Amino acid sequence: MTISNNVVAIIPARGGSKGVPKKNIKPLLEKPLIAYSIEQAVATKSIDRVIVSTDCDEIGAVSVQYGAEVIKRPDDISGDFASSEDALIHAINELTATGYQASHLVFLQCTSPIRDLNDIEDCLGLVTNGQFDSALSVVENHKFLWRTDDAGVATPVNYDPNNRKMRQEIKEYQENGSIYVMKTEDLLASKCRLNGSVGVHVMREETGFEIDTFVDFDIIEQLMSK
Repeated sequence: MTISNNVVAIIPARGGSKGVPKKNIKPLLEKPLIAYSIEQAVATKSIDRVIVSTDCDEIGAVSVQYGAEVIKRPDDISGDFASSEDALIHAINELTATGYQASHLVFLQCTSPIRDLNDIEDCLGLVTNGQFDSALSVVENHKFLWRTDDAGVATPVNYDPNNRKMRQEIKEYQENGSIYVMKTEDLLASKCRLNGSVGVHVMREETGFEIDTFVDFDIIEQLMSK
């Protein structure tokens, strides 16, 4: 029996960014930053609706121009300390109030604009095919990690210095902040984007860069221009 899913993509994009003012609509290779995530979501066949959650009318207008619907986010969940989960839950509740029941949610961060054509679809499939309860995108990490205690004493995290591995033998995963997939009911119950058994979708190394500063914009532009 085929199970029908209603999948909504939600892109939170508040207007109060301090590092780069209105960074979500700052031009990146002559296109607003948020446009990349919107267009990628719209092009993903398994996604039924693409929503931008924002407190900024200017961001909302740009989002509609590139194919998204807009849900206006209230001020009390738009400040510096508001969580992404607050925006996701608010948007889901607003959709539910209109009669739309989303079974799954794809959370995209527009500060990670580099995605291959099938990245969203493949990450979503990890959950909709029943293999995992939630999923996230990652990049491989081959770095030697250390941690210090309160006294400044360092200890290795992921290798034994007495039996030093080759770099390629260290295989861990780092969140790249690009894609998160969850069941809507789990998000509402736990107020957390990741629940139950969690799957990972591995993306290209350059997707590990996120845009938070003007320097990040320069780096991403160089990567995307290639």
